[in-house]
Amino acid sequence: MSNDPLLQPFQLKHLTLRNRIIITSHEPAYPEDGMPKERYRTYHVERAKGGVAMTMTAGSAAVSKDSPPVFNNLLVYKDEVVPWMKDLTDAVHEEGAAVMIQLTHLGRRTRWDKEFWLPVVSPSHHREASHRAFPKKMEEWDIERIIKDYADAAERMKAGGMDGIELQAYGHLMDQFWSPLTNELDSPYGGSLDNRLRFTFEVLREIRNRVGPDFIVGVRYTGDEMLEGGLAKGDGLEISKRLKDSGMVDFLNVVRGHIDTDAGLTDVIPIQGMANSPHLDFAGEIRAATNFPTFHAAKIPDVATARHAIASGKLDMVGMTRAHMTDPHIVRKIIEKREDDIRPCVGANYCLDRIYQGGAAYCIHNAATGREITMPHEIPKADVKKKIVIVGAGPAGMEAARVAGERGHEVVVFEAANDPGGQIRLTAQSERRREMISIIDWRMAQCESLSVVFHFNTWAEVETVQAEAPDVVIVATGGLPHTEVLSKGNEFVVSSWDIISGDVKPGSNVLVFDDAGDHAGLQAAEFLANAGAEVEVMTPDRSFAPEVMAMNLVPYMRSLQKLDVTFTVTYRLEAVEKDGNQLIAHVGSDYGGVAKQRTFDQVVINHGTIPLDELYFELKPASTNLGEMSHEQLIAGVPQSIVRNPQGEFQLFRIGDAVSARNTHAAIYDALRLLKDI
Repeated sequence: MSNDPLLQPFQLKHLTLRNRIIITSHEPAYPEDGMPKERYRTYHVERAKGGVAMTMTAGSAAVSKDSPPVFNNLLVYKDEVVPWMKDLTDAVHEEGAAVMIQLTHLGRRTRWDKEFWLPVVSPSHHREASHRAFPKKMEEWDIERIIKDYADAAERMKAGGMDGIELQAYGHLMDQFWSPLTNELDSPYGGSLDNRLRFTFEVLREIRNRVGPDFIVGVRYTGDEMLEGGLAKGDGLEISKRLKDSGMVDFLNVVRGHIDTDAGLTDVIPIQGMANSPHLDFAGEIRAATNFPTFHAAKIPDVATARHAIASGKLDMVGMTRAHMTDPHIVRKIIEKREDDIRPCVGANYCLDRIYQGGAAYCIHNAATGREITMPHEIPKADVKKKIVIVGAGPAGMEAARVAGERGHEVVVFEAANDPGGQIRLTAQSERRREMISIIDWRMAQCESLSVVFHFNTWAEVETVQAEAPDVVIVATGGLPHTEVLSKGNEFVVSSWDIISGDVKPGSNVLVFDDAGDHAGLQAAEFLANAGAEVEVMTPDRSFAPEVMAMNLVPYMRSLQKLDVTFTVTYRLEAVEKDGNQLIAHVGSDYGGVAKQRTFDQVVINHGTIPLDELYFELKPASTNLGEMSHEQLIAGVPQSIVRNPQGEFQLFRIGDAVSARNTHAAIYDALRLLKDI
């Protein structure tokens, strides 16, 4: 038996959890037709294989037809969910983990123009800022049918073999009843705290009537909305005690804050550059006050923090949810004393931001997450050892080197800079994004353990590559800033990279023309404003920084608004001309009819990158495939077999931004899905 606090079992009612680490409820948006089919199942099974004590599905599953998912949630109001849930439950149980599900009615936290086009309901008419729907104020028959819907859904989950359920009560309908800010009903469901809690306890009673006393039921809720006029800490402590004393609840899953705005959501679920475990002490206070099984998750990305949470008695079960999206085998690596091999969550929040923008959740630097059917988390050895030369040590090149090394190949990497990282090293110049460098540091450590050979400060030429007598050459040289976008005056502008790197001194009155909408534009603006410049960010798009997405935008805006940065949308910089020490910016619009002139002393262009691909084209004639990659073979997950030049010396491929400007995840995915079959 280990004496590691994280590896101790925990008894939850009749259920023995094999350790203290859980994956809390979350919706990666993998359902098909609202059902947890193969993709959803394999995602959770992989984490069960990795040793987690319990994985909790759905964040959250919809119990009613007037709770339409705003992203691809499970639909547990349908009877057909039961066999799919049974398949998932059985598969997770076979790997030794428990599995639960989170049930909810979203209330106002959704949209009326989804699914059945039914009005959104809530205990008041107040609109939620995030989803913009004005709700219908609930009537008694709404309450009655939704209570029944909760109980019906709980009964389906028990029939599906689940170990238990969790009710979602922050930001969703239950919490909308709890909070004085969102409950304007009269008695018996509005007014006093007793009345505002009535709906929740009626739901719990009906669920218990259906599933019996042994089925595990918990509640995930906010113990402090941190909003003036909302639920305060004292209310949260009182609610916690009442939930325990009800005898109908088996565990508490505590959060702190509110999620009705992007800023509020980001404080509940912090991203990189924000403090780790900000609500852990608060959750510990709830546990101390109730002496009741207490779970919690909120930016607990590393084993040391999780271990402290359990060892200190603050929690009974610690959630490492995003961390398990990055590395599903955390617990197994703890058991095997391989904590240094755990792929670190860098808090980039690519996973959640994609969901809230209507996409599936992907980890920024584990391209196998969500693709478990086709992509391996553990790389198998190749049948034949090959010599592989990789040019470039950015995220694409480093992932290619890691995967090739895991395959057992002899791997040599050439990098022109004196350190690995490429654009990651540049973006990590910002204090709030410094965690990004772990994407590179982890791969460097893995490559060193795999005996990958690196040549830094080396500009690879054709002769450099050919001297290695490679079987395969991977060009991962990335790109350079693309600033040649104006009709005239391109020689007078600088790039966002110039500003972020410090290669160019900031001006005093600066236009940042952001036609890419990614982090680099906002990072440059922040560098400039912090240096004392007056900054305007201009974009031809109808919204600025669309690639940064909602939760990542929050820390930027908190900083940039304080620095009085101006944002101008729907205008396009067309040309720049020099006038003494000043620059005249000619501004138009894609909508037509606009011709303005503005004066600045510096113009910064952010327009993505142009591939640095000279070496690739110089190597093409000597390759067997002439650089061609079969998309069909890549998608099917089989080795590349194209031969266009039988006299060629090696296969040649390029990946990442050396092909086209995309992002870190795309670069890493390129490398994984190509190299896993070489």
